[in-house]
Amino acid sequence: MHDALLPIAQAYKADPESVYSTWFISSEDRIKAFRSIRRGVAAVVDDIKHHRFPNDFKGSSLEFVLACISEQKQVFEGAAHPFYWKPKLRIPDIYEHDLNKQAFGEFLYACLGTTDVRALEREVLKLAGKRIKGLGPAVANILYFLHPTHFPPFNTAMLNGFNALFRTKKRLGSWDSYLEMRETIIVANAALGMLSRDLGAFSGMLFEIGVGRLGTTDDDSSALTIEREKIEQVRRKRHAQVEQDMAEERLHTKVQYQLIELGRALGYDVLVARNDRSALYRGRALGYRCLECLPDLGLPPEVHATAELIDVLWLYPGEPRIASAFEVEKSTSIYSGILRLADMALSIPGRHEHLYLVAPAAREKEIVVQLKRPMFQRHEDFSLSYILFEDLDQHFESLCKLGEDRRILERLACRCVA
Repeated sequence: MHDALLPIAQAYKADPESVYSTWFISSEDRIKAFRSIRRGVAAVVDDIKHHRFPNDFKGSSLEFVLACISEQKQVFEGAAHPFYWKPKLRIPDIYEHDLNKQAFGEFLYACLGTTDVRALEREVLKLAGKRIKGLGPAVANILYFLHPTHFPPFNTAMLNGFNALFRTKKRLGSWDSYLEMRETIIVANAALGMLSRDLGAFSGMLFEIGVGRLGTTDDDSSALTIEREKIEQVRRKRHAQVEQDMAEERLHTKVQYQLIELGRALGYDVLVARNDRSALYRGRALGYRCLECLPDLGLPPEVHATAELIDVLWLYPGEPRIASAFEVEKSTSIYSGILRLADMALSIPGRHEHLYLVAPAAREKEIVVQLKRPMFQRHEDFSLSYILFEDLDQHFESLCKLGEDRRILERLACRCVA
């Protein structure tokens, strides 16, 4: 097995435009997503437990979770589709059937509460045994973000890649197929020994095979024979996506730089996200002249770690107190960005009104929709506003020259009221 997989895995890791290079090892959003999704799953459990979970996917806390997952580049594109409520088919049957809904909530609750692999396997088998109509192994995409070393993600491209690589005929909607795939993936990944224990790395390789970017053999009788032109089309599309990602990253860095410089001009200490400190703008690292670490704010350790990933924080000079917090959103992460700000705010006593999403004007409608969600509107301890990239860029120099403190942002910021 090792000898057969080795050249494929080597090609996968060596490709600078592969899922491995562009998502698994270099995507900040992937790292940030784990806690956001865990918190979102806890909200689903709470809504089901207290009978707040609606009879539709739209507007539910589950939609929030799947949106966070779907943001993870093309590898999770379509992850939400199996959970859409399909009235004519009455599936998935977790919206109208209360016992099924409660069973789903109990499953998620149990998976949140343990890291023991045997206990998790029992919960998966228990859920599969209930045969809830329309609730198949797409749930594995949630499981992956809760327990990435125990459960691989699952979608059509990964299944196609698995069938091509291992010469099998596993079915898309089958729990049995998924569980057999999982066992094979774990064994193969261990035998290969060159990819991460996080099964997202191996699943990314299956995805690449499934969409035709990575071949399994030179033999034309391969179970997945894809014409050279089709492979080239896929590669060109991926290259365009990579170039777009790089352009967005440059814009993200520019906006962070402007927020850092504005905070310093207004007299605040500034902290940039831990994983962005070495990013360069105009030849200088963003973390230069910023705080080296987040001071002790009395946060629980896991929330402190999340707060260190917030794009930009302004703090009162010499005080362990946050003046303003900013999450910069480009093409993804609206949901997880809101969650990070909310997570921090709800962990600090008092009311917080200086939390901002900073995003392009093209995403304004989407931001408004998300900020009006009941799960954010029902909290009185914090409120979020948003600032548009274009407005910040236009007025940046004036804000630095004329502003006295954070209140200058009130001239730019917009607030949503349900």
